[in-house]
Amino acid sequence: MELQDSIRNLKGIGEQTEKLFARLGVRTIEDLLGLYPRTYDIYQPLEYVSQAREGKTMAVEVSLAAKPKLSRVRNLKMLHCVMRDSSGQLPVTWFNMPYLMRSLTMGRRYILRGKITVKNGRLQMQQPKILDRQEYANLLHKMQPIYPLTARLTNNMVVKAVTQALAETDLNGDFIPLEIRKKYQLIPHKTAIRDIHFPKNEQAFRQARDRLVFEEFFLFTLALHQMKQSKHRKQSLYAACPGEKTEALLQSLPYTLTDGQQKAWQDIIKDMESGYVMNRLIQGDVGSGKTIVSILALLTVVESGHQGAIMVPTEVLAEQHYATFCELLEPLGVRVGLLTGSMKAAQKRQMQTRMQQHEVDIIVGTHALIQEKAVYADLALVVTDEQHRFGVKQREGFYEKGKEPHMLVMSATPIPRTLAIILYGDLDVSLIDVLPKGRLPIKNCVVGTNYRKQAYRFMHQEVSAGHQVYVICPMVEESEEVEAENVVDYTEMLREHLPASVRMEYLHGRMRPAEKNEIMERFVAHEIDILVSTTVIEVGINVPNATVMMVENAERFGLAQLHQLRGRVGRGEAQSYCIFMTGNASQENRERLAVLEQTNDGFRVAEEDLKQRGPGDLFGIRQSGELDFKLADIYQDARILQQANEAASVFERAEVLELCQKYQGLRNRLARYSDEIFL
Repeated sequence: MELQDSIRNLKGIGEQTEKLFARLGVRTIEDLLGLYPRTYDIYQPLEYVSQAREGKTMAVEVSLAAKPKLSRVRNLKMLHCVMRDSSGQLPVTWFNMPYLMRSLTMGRRYILRGKITVKNGRLQMQQPKILDRQEYANLLHKMQPIYPLTARLTNNMVVKAVTQALAETDLNGDFIPLEIRKKYQLIPHKTAIRDIHFPKNEQAFRQARDRLVFEEFFLFTLALHQMKQSKHRKQSLYAACPGEKTEALLQSLPYTLTDGQQKAWQDIIKDMESGYVMNRLIQGDVGSGKTIVSILALLTVVESGHQGAIMVPTEVLAEQHYATFCELLEPLGVRVGLLTGSMKAAQKRQMQTRMQQHEVDIIVGTHALIQEKAVYADLALVVTDEQHRFGVKQREGFYEKGKEPHMLVMSATPIPRTLAIILYGDLDVSLIDVLPKGRLPIKNCVVGTNYRKQAYRFMHQEVSAGHQVYVICPMVEESEEVEAENVVDYTEMLREHLPASVRMEYLHGRMRPAEKNEIMERFVAHEIDILVSTTVIEVGINVPNATVMMVENAERFGLAQLHQLRGRVGRGEAQSYCIFMTGNASQENRERLAVLEQTNDGFRVAEEDLKQRGPGDLFGIRQSGELDFKLADIYQDARILQQANEAASVFERAEVLELCQKYQGLRNRLARYSDEIFL
């Protein structure tokens, strides 16, 4: 089979199963082999009951301490028993498995493997597997892949499909030259793909992951270097300098710019007056005031007779920005327009006509700004907000809408400066490192699940005071493989704990865009008090009235992502709070999360994340959405990022094109990051 063949070529995949895989973005054999396990189940040696800890998955050899009992709760049949070994006793519960009553007998020993949970203050094991000694010995230390799933798609179905694809697909081509593989001790691509899915041991997994992470970083930095070569010190058609309107805007603001904002603003003026094209990144923590700097830059090009545009990742944020821009700029005679994907066709056509005929000066929008029908009369400045939600490719597509326009990129992702220089290698960097005056620092706490009732009371108290609350869960729906809170069940559970007067909704990334927008707009309008969500709200929503952020299973997120999430609160004048609730209260988790209690400084959090998550970690805690990497994590894999950047920096354009002609699929993989090298 070829990499571009449909997964329908695999045995057992019919029309219905194909649709299930399509929900995960898997349509071809290449997509399937790129659906990497999100974790592995590793069978460890047997332990004693006394070693049980909340959140731990373990195996014990035990016998019945008393006869099993069967009970019924609603439609659920529950089998309860108490097991014991020489070190103590452990309650065990199975759901909807009443037939086990016949096979569990007194005096016989069983190997049980399952997750330890707490109920009514007591440790217990829920829904464990029962294995015999030989079966357990065969599984010991093996790494069983656990894949991302969707409803009705089981882990076993994915394992079978991947096994067949690996056996029947030609994976012999390797686009990373042999000298680079030798220099950085990388295994061949074919071996890496096989071992990331079915590693024989931890060492094989590490080598496979390192190779595939290197690939992702190599392709990304290769695209960046090609862009940098093509843009290096281009002459600008748009010299721009601040005028009377810019000065009037500064005078009308109810505050003065911070030192960081002033410095960034001066960097922009210097770039736009230099005669060369500006390519600048404004890196600033959540709430540091990047937006007003972008407004000043856009107003400057408008005063010089040109157009400007700003692209943001969500329609809700686009509408919020549009309202802000209108309020500040329309009194100065500046014409502001809005263009988003969900606008009616007639509205879009009208705005596109106004843009093309220069009847609008500044256009605020989403990806609609870079679609084919979006044509600008005289685009002198493009601004990309929340940069880590856009790939290099989208940034480049925006740039190509004008004739060498200035480019301003803004990012609130707290990336250590050493890594930012690589990740934004084609940009000059300005840093805004001071928050505006008057912002109250967010109060943070890291707690265990035993604090949940108090947290609910506090959330109700804040809602009663007229404020709003976010609750973040790591999952969309329940999963057999992962013990973690999911937004669907959690919302129902929360409704039982809080009065019916509390207005509550859930939000997740699998919803249709229109449905997501509608819920976010209702939250912005304070028609919802508590929003239970996945990390889909990490960027792209600004609700100053929200004062509480509670993150469930906080141990499952990276520190930088948790900091990004808490940036959704603390945006108004009221005191805000962030509760990080951990389902695994190990000492290691407590120490890692304690950084968030100690500081609200995103760059300090990022540096700590970089220190704590070295290459010794078995699994990276993915930073959601960051630059669209599948496996790579800029914190855990900082060393590999530096190596890949070094390797990619020596390639000339002709060499890149030669590689693309030689290796199947490489052109498509590179095009994910940028079309620049094919122009």
